[in-house]
Amino acid sequence: MRVSKFLPKACALRAGFTTVCLALAVPSFAANDLNGIRLHDAPDSTRVVLDTREAASYELFAMSRPNRIVIDLRDTRAADLDVPTFDSSVVKRIRHARRGARNLRVVLDLKREATAKEFALRPIPPYGHRLVVDLRPPQSGDPPPPPRAAPEGKRDVVVAVDAGHGGEDPGAIGVGQIYEKRVVLAIAKAVKRNLDAMPGLSATLVRTGDYYIPLRRRPAIARGEGVRADFFVSIHADAFRLPNVRGGSVYALSERGASSETARWLAAGANQSDLIGGVSGSWVALDEVEDPEVRQVLVDFSMDNQRAESIALGEAVLGALGSVTRLHKKRVELAGFAVLKSPDVPSVLIETGFLSNPDEARLLATASHQRRVAAAIAEGIQAYAMRNPPQGTLLASAAQGGVLRYVIKRGDTLSEIAVRNRVSMRRLRAFNGITGDRIRVGQVLLIPFAQGSG
Repeated sequence: MRVSKFLPKACALRAGFTTVCLALAVPSFAANDLNGIRLHDAPDSTRVVLDTREAASYELFAMSRPNRIVIDLRDTRAADLDVPTFDSSVVKRIRHARRGARNLRVVLDLKREATAKEFALRPIPPYGHRLVVDLRPPQSGDPPPPPRAAPEGKRDVVVAVDAGHGGEDPGAIGVGQIYEKRVVLAIAKAVKRNLDAMPGLSATLVRTGDYYIPLRRRPAIARGEGVRADFFVSIHADAFRLPNVRGGSVYALSERGASSETARWLAAGANQSDLIGGVSGSWVALDEVEDPEVRQVLVDFSMDNQRAESIALGEAVLGALGSVTRLHKKRVELAGFAVLKSPDVPSVLIETGFLSNPDEARLLATASHQRRVAAAIAEGIQAYAMRNPPQGTLLASAAQGGVLRYVIKRGDTLSEIAVRNRVSMRRLRAFNGITGDRIRVGQVLLIPFAQGSG
């Protein structure tokens, strides 16, 4: 397939495709510049970005034997262009060369067959004009790996941890070029490590690297088969026009946002197998519910329940967050964020601080502060999960007077385990027949748990 993109004065119809003309044209008397080439690998696609001084006029087509994508940039030069090395699952290498007197050819040599979809992006600091090429290999259809198995046949409470922004969406940019997308990914990874170390809890990352995921896609990943998260937590860093504003905050879905989402789900329910949470943790496929009034009641019930649970989750996280950083808002705020609009999963958005505040930006960029924030977020999630354990989980079983089984790892201490699980050292020692503080790697520790105990 060959797709041509001409300047407005040269718009034409070619090879059966209607030419698309870019609104910003490169002047005929001045060459465009290709300033850089970047690559972002996502789990199911690879994005190649060409940074240009002006909007690009180009022609893109695919070739096989060997597989490659060719991009011809008109009236473009590549002065001192340095293509970085990379490790991509799709792209083998990127090369470029002059083509005629005025044009530049960029070739993406592929490791395997992939379809290409391209589009132009206008400047947004710190980026200028960009030509984006998304490469998507054929999907194998293999389901994602299941959540971590829990002992005694009881599953973990699964938390989807979403690092905001990514790829061509940097989010807020603080003093010293501190990018929100990088800060929140580091915090999200640390939250996952903390949750995975907690008995009865495990986490999955919605975004694992520097690539962009559409907002609507993020909760869909959390709800999807093979993940089926119990909670959804999106992590961000804020920005404001005044540099003195600072502090963390937590958001849940507003009533207005919930109402609009109810309408969207009802409209989609007639055309797709959307699943919503029903009574007692069951799942209902909307396309199996014929009565529109019943469908309305189910979605309204699920959305109302989700909002109440989201606020409770947010309060637990906010309380823990306040122990390690200043709070901008001391109560859970309500907003219509797109990533929070899932009617069956308690969902919160956490603003870890303001990158527009110089002091807070520098603090958020440090690994030690990121670890403290992540530990607090995980502790808040754990506190909520222990009070509201989903049915069929190890925490639900323990909440009925059972125990948690924890295998000692390198670096663990008895006091840290006691604090993490909200049980006194005295009770933990007595329950396990321990007289001192000595524990060993691989030792199984029984942690008593019952609501209101400690």
